[in-house]
Amino acid sequence: MSNTWFKRDKHERIFPIDTLDQHNLAPAHRDVVNNTRQWLDQMVVGLNLCPFSSSVIARDQVRYAVCDATTDEQLKQFFVNELQILLGANERDVATSLLLFPEGLDDFGDYLTLLEWYQQLLEQADLIEYVQLASFHPQYQFEGVAEDDLSHFTNRSPYPTTHLLRQDQMARVLAHVSDPDKIYLDNIETLKSLGRRRVEELCPWGT
Repeated sequence: MSNTWFKRDKHERIFPIDTLDQHNLAPAHRDVVNNTRQWLDQMVVGLNLCPFSSSVIARDQVRYAVCDATTDEQLKQFFVNELQILLGANERDVATSLLLFPEGLDDFGDYLTLLEWYQQLLEQADLIEYVQLASFHPQYQFEGVAEDDLSHFTNRSPYPTTHLLRQDQMARVLAHVSDPDKIYLDNIETLKSLGRRRVEELCPWGT
C-alpha cells in the first residue's frame, strides 16, 4: 500500500465548514446520528465518562459521519475523506469527528481489525502527530478483563464507532489534568455505583 495517499501540509489553509444539518441526512443515517447523540447525552456526558466532551457537544462541534461502505477500498476512502474534512476544518467548526458504522462490523474482532488498519493508515501518512483514534463498539471488551465486568460499558456505543481526536486539542486539555489515568478508574466506580441493571438500561445494546 502506498504511503503517499494523503499527507498533511503544515501550512495548509483552513476553511470553515457547515455543521451537521440533519435535514440533509437520509432517514436511516438520521436515526444512527440521533441514537448516537442520545448515548452521548445519557452515558458520556450524563455520567461524565469523558470530562472533555460536554463543551464540544454543547457547541455542536462534533461531526457525525455515517459509513455505508462495504468494500475495503470504500472503507479506506471513507476514512481518508473524514481525515481531510477534520484536518481541513477550523477547530471552532469541527473539533472532533465520530465515524459511525451501522452495518457490517457487528463482530468486535472485525471492528478491531478495521481499527488496526486505520491506525496503520495514519502512520503511513505521517498523521500521528495530528490525529489519534479512540474506539467504541456495542460489544466492546477490554483485553484481560472478565467478560461480565461493568468496565466494558465505558466504551460500549450503539454502533461500532471510531473517534478522530485532534492531538493538539487533547494535549491542551490534558495539560490541566493531574492524573489522566484516574478518569478511567473513576468511570468504573461510577458504573459500579449505578449497578448493572441501571447501566444496562442506559446501554441496552451492550447486554
